[in-house]
Amino acid sequence: MKLKKELKKFLIRENTAIKQAMRRLDQTGEKILFIIDKSDKLIGSLSDGNIRRWILSGGTIKTTINKIFNKKPITVTRNFSQKKIKGIMLGKRISCIPVTDKEGNILDLCFWDHIFSLKKIPRFIKPIKIPVVIMAGGKGTRLDPFTRILPKPLIPIGNRTLIEFVIEKFRKHGINVFYLSINYKAGIIKSYFEEIKPRYQVHYLAEKKPLGTVGSLVQLKKEKLGAHVFVCNCDTIIDADYAEILDFHKKGRYDVTLVASLKYHQIPYGVCELTKDGSFSRIKEKPEFDFLVNTGFYILKTEAIKHIPRDKFFNITDLIKKLDKERKRIGVFPISDKLWLDAGEWQNYQETIKLLS
Repeated sequence: MKLKKELKKFLIRENTAIKQAMRRLDQTGEKILFIIDKSDKLIGSLSDGNIRRWILSGGTIKTTINKIFNKKPITVTRNFSQKKIKGIMLGKRISCIPVTDKEGNILDLCFWDHIFSLKKIPRFIKPIKIPVVIMAGGKGTRLDPFTRILPKPLIPIGNRTLIEFVIEKFRKHGINVFYLSINYKAGIIKSYFEEIKPRYQVHYLAEKKPLGTVGSLVQLKKEKLGAHVFVCNCDTIIDADYAEILDFHKKGRYDVTLVASLKYHQIPYGVCELTKDGSFSRIKEKPEFDFLVNTGFYILKTEAIKHIPRDKFFNITDLIKKLDKERKRIGVFPISDKLWLDAGEWQNYQETIKLLS
């Protein structure tokens, strides 16, 4: 029995580069791929979590996936029962399970959306009960001249504002408490939320003067926040599992966790390399580089807030440096570049409109 043509995009070979596998994960929209050998038999599975752990261990994405994929994938046989596969998916939090024969050939793939279509059970949306601080006080100069009239959080995308898209991602996890750090055109932002009357709580951290990206968080010292708080920019839309990020933060006992996007850059020219004395060594043709780029999305232990000085310009980078100097734990949660939308400048804003409108 041949695998359906549309399902072949979920299959890759064990000698595939990690970078290519990441692109395939982005293309499929799922968080898992299945590895087949030369005889097209199933030999493993690869998730975004496998890749994340490899990157965090210092591994390069230029190597092949055979070093990181799961060699014991969960499967079901041809005559599987709906009850059994539902139990596996719910218990193991698996979104896709291959159906195989006795020889290990893949006959089909069972997807969560298909198995639970009648009951419409949402995928693994784990509730979160910690508050969110959204930095919404900047002038948004990269979106000038729009921001001469409107504050950046209220820039429209379709029939909603930018900040509402940011809030919506948190609302999917049941988060109900939001603090908006405001300064520039603060009155317009307050008026907007008074007008729309949202079903969630909106509180304000008002700055009398610009205090940097986290200077206003000092005002949270008097609030009962619990142990952790999300902090993000008003133009940062992360399409990831926030509960997974929070679990990573807690398990690592990090004081601050920042979400970083893996970006690729290829120089379209031959690059000259020199020896120590300045003589020619070689020309490296069109070298590729990958970087973990800060997205402006964080989780903080609320204890970290006490390290922020009062009434002083203070950025998140200043806080991280201070915590690092005091040997506090700083975590990095890598995500694919396809999971990060930065609408803070014109080109990215136009791309965000196309994707979200």
